[in-house]
Amino acid sequence: MTLELALGPLLFNWSAEDVAGFYDRMAGESLVRRVYLGEVVCGKREPLNADVLARAADRLRAAGKEVVWSTLALLATARDRSRMRRLLEDAALVEVNDVSALPVLPVGQPFTAGPLLNVYNATAAQILIDRGCDRLCANVELPLRAIAEIHRACPTLPIELFAFGRMPLALSARCHHAHRFGLSKDTCRFVCDRDPDGQAVQTVEGAPFLSINGVQTLSHGVQCVGLSPETLWTAGVRALRLSPHACDMSAVIAAYGRFIDSGDVERLHAQLRASDLPAPLVAGYLEGEPGMRPVPG
Repeated sequence: MTLELALGPLLFNWSAEDVAGFYDRMAGESLVRRVYLGEVVCGKREPLNADVLARAADRLRAAGKEVVWSTLALLATARDRSRMRRLLEDAALVEVNDVSALPVLPVGQPFTAGPLLNVYNATAAQILIDRGCDRLCANVELPLRAIAEIHRACPTLPIELFAFGRMPLALSARCHHAHRFGLSKDTCRFVCDRDPDGQAVQTVEGAPFLSINGVQTLSHGVQCVGLSPETLWTAGVRALRLSPHACDMSAVIAAYGRFIDSGDVERLHAQLRASDLPAPLVAGYLEGEPGMRPVPG
């Protein structure tokens, strides 16, 4: 009964140099078994680091990692659809983040269902299993009791939990970052690269609320786990997904490794707070409460 650690796809627009350096470091992280690569958020950004990610995949595989290629979650153009088809045809392991990928995949070909699919119950999960789904990364807003219900109905389906990072909440056809700088999506100049962890958004009253990342809306707070490994395992969780951020991800990985071994939630939270996070820790969704509920301490 040991939870795995997985590194989710990079959601932000980092420079090629930063991306290459990040995955070089991640190749040396022995606690991480599975790494997701690929552009999930914006089709315009996909070509920017394609070569860097291809080399990173070779480096990660050589280090013994399982590499999974993630699809876009919002296909806005014919070019996006064409690139998705090529990815599904070429990659051995894929994560599907939009249902339009399913008609392209042969029935029975294994795939991971990503957290941006709307899988809220066992019926939806079973439909995906019948198509070849062999792992599900649960939607970030699902409480643990809902995840446990999916597990009871589909006990052979490993469930991955989004356990660290600003939570991906929504996608838009419009680019929030471009609009902020008086630009359009077509002439965005890739200004989302100015915010390596997303740009914080406040309410009219000045309270922290959300963050934006190009066409994506994320939580302001950084999701973390507030329940014991045993509780998660009983509910069907088999892996914890850590979303890449510009903080000390090696320290984050080490903290989660110690958490899996000890079950010490308070120690996990203390170590995460020491890792230069972009925002305070939150942990509400898993317990059926508002996702922005702060972690005490």
